[in-house]
Amino acid sequence: MRTDFCAELNEEDTGKEVVLCGWANSYRDHGGVIFIDLRDKTGIIQLVCDPADSPEAHKIATEVRDEYVLIAKGKVRLRGEGLENPKLKTGKIEVVVDELKIENRSEPTPFVIGDENVNEEIRLKYRYLDLRTKKAYETFRLRSKAAIAARNFLDANGFLEVETPILTKSTPEGARDYLVPSRLYPGEFYALPQSPQLFKQLLMVSGFDRYFQIAKCFRDEDLRADRQPEFTQIDVEMSFCTEDDVINIAEGLIKTIFAACGINIKTPFKRMPYTEAMENYGTDKPDLRFDLKLVDVIDIFENTNLKVFREIAQFKKLNRIKALPVPGGEKLTRKEIDSLTEFVAKFGAKGLAWVKVKENNELQGPIVKFLSDEEKNALIERCNVKNGDLIFFGAGSKRVVLDYMGRLRDRLGDMLGLKDPNVYEFLWVVDFPMFEIEEGHVKVKALHHPFTMPKNIDEEEIEDMTSQAYDMVVNGVELGGGSIRIHKTEIQKKVFEILGITQEEAEEKFGFLLEALKFGAPPHGGFAIGFDRLIMLLTKKDNIRDVIAFPKTQKAQCLLTNAPSKVEPDQLKELHIRVREPKKV
Repeated sequence: MRTDFCAELNEEDTGKEVVLCGWANSYRDHGGVIFIDLRDKTGIIQLVCDPADSPEAHKIATEVRDEYVLIAKGKVRLRGEGLENPKLKTGKIEVVVDELKIENRSEPTPFVIGDENVNEEIRLKYRYLDLRTKKAYETFRLRSKAAIAARNFLDANGFLEVETPILTKSTPEGARDYLVPSRLYPGEFYALPQSPQLFKQLLMVSGFDRYFQIAKCFRDEDLRADRQPEFTQIDVEMSFCTEDDVINIAEGLIKTIFAACGINIKTPFKRMPYTEAMENYGTDKPDLRFDLKLVDVIDIFENTNLKVFREIAQFKKLNRIKALPVPGGEKLTRKEIDSLTEFVAKFGAKGLAWVKVKENNELQGPIVKFLSDEEKNALIERCNVKNGDLIFFGAGSKRVVLDYMGRLRDRLGDMLGLKDPNVYEFLWVVDFPMFEIEEGHVKVKALHHPFTMPKNIDEEEIEDMTSQAYDMVVNGVELGGGSIRIHKTEIQKKVFEILGITQEEAEEKFGFLLEALKFGAPPHGGFAIGFDRLIMLLTKKDNIRDVIAFPKTQKAQCLLTNAPSKVEPDQLKELHIRVREPKKV
C-alpha cells in the first residue's frame, strides 16, 4: 500500500511522489488549509491538504480526527525558511496531498497517545494504544535485535536451539509453581516451568553437547518493578566444560548483544568471591559504579565504653560492626541522616550511628563522647577519612548488618548522584556457599539449587562448603547466573542427604533426572540470563512492564484481557475441580 515510511523521507526526496500510511497524530485547520501530522512506526511527517491542490482530498481531510487510519498520496516539498519544525526528524519537509483515503475511523481514545503521565492501569488496559508510539516501537525493535543477536552468536558457537516442555512436573525450585489441572488424570496436575533446568541437563545426558533456548518461565511469587509472573530468559547449557568455559561464552553473548544495540562493553568482566562481595558491599550483587565500601571495625570496639558495640564485638563470628566511610558526606543534612536511619530500620537496624570528620581529625557526632582517643585514631586510619567525610556504623548480627548496610550504601549512591546511568559495570560473583542455614532454623537449604556441583563436598563443616556457581551482576542488578551441575549420582545423593531429602522424596521429585545420571552423564554446566532485565538495562527503563508487550500488573492481573477470570462450571466439572469461594471479611 505504501511507497515509503513517514520519517524515512528527507530533503533529498523533494519532488518525489509518495504513498504514505499511518495514523492521524494531530489535525489543524489554518484558514482553509488543513495540516495533518501522519504517524507510523518510524515517526511523524506533516501532510498539507490545500483545496487549491486537490479539492477532493481537502474535503476528505475535513472529516479526519485523531487516530484515524489514513492512506495519503502526494509530493514531497520543502517547508521553506521559517516554517521548519526542529522537533521533528522530517521538520524540513512536508507532503502536499492530492489523494486521501480514510481507511478506518477511531473513536476518541481514553488518553492522548504518547502521554507518559497517564495512570499505568489505564495504559495497561488499553495496551495496544500505549504501544502505538515510536518510543514504544523502538523498545521492542531493540528487544528483537537483542534476541536475534543472541541466537546468531550461540548458533555460531555450536549451540542447538531446543524447545523444552511447558506442561511438566511440579518440582521444588525456590518459588511457587503455576499448576494446570489434568482432565485425563483427575486430581493430578501439570506445572508450568520455573526454568528449563532439569530438561536442559537431560539434553546434556542425551549428547546434544550445546543447547540454548529463549525460554518462557513462570513463577507464582510476589511481584516487584523488575519481576513478572511470566518472564523470558536466555537459557544455555554445555557439556565437557569448566566454569571458565561457561563464563567466557556468557561474556561473549552479552558483548554481542550490547554491540547489536550500539553499546560497546569490555571483557573479561571482573570476578569477586561471594564473601568479599558481602563483607565489602553488603550484597551479592554490588553496584561497582561508585567506590563506597564497608569497612570491618569490630576489633576496634572490643573494649569500648560504648556498651552496645562492646557486647556485639564479643562474638566476631556471628556479629558484625561495619563502618561505611562517605567522602564529602558532611554535606548531608541532619534531616537526610535521620531519613537514612528510618530507611535502614525497615531492614532490621536498631539505629544508625555516625560521626563527621572535622579539621585536625576531630570527630563529631552522638557516639563520639564514648570513644577513646585510641579508638578515634584507629577509625580514622582504618576508614582512611579526612576533613569533610562522614562515617556510618552498623552493628548487630552478621546477616542483618550486611543487609541493611548494603542497602544504605546503595541509597547513598542515589542521594549523592554517584551512579552514572551511561556506565555499565559488569561483575561475576563466584565461590558462593553451597548451603545456607536461616537464623533460628535448623533446616539446610541449597543457596542456588540442589543440582549445583560443590567444590569441596568432603568438607566437614557445611558452612564452609562452596559451590561452582556464578552470578552475572551489572550496576547492582543480578542479570543472570548459573553453575557447573552435579553429574555423578553419588555426589547428588550426598547433597540430598545434607538437605534432608530422603531417597523416597528424591525419587518422587527428581526421579527422572536421577535415573538419567546413571547412564553416563557428561560433566556439564550452564547459565541463564534474564532477558527482560537485560532489555530494561539497554533501554534504561526502571519498570519491567515497559519492556514486555503485554505484561501483568504488580497484582499479577492482565487488565487488557481481565485475566485471571472465572470459568464456566462445566469446564471445572470436566477437570473434577470444585471451587471454594473465599470467606468474606
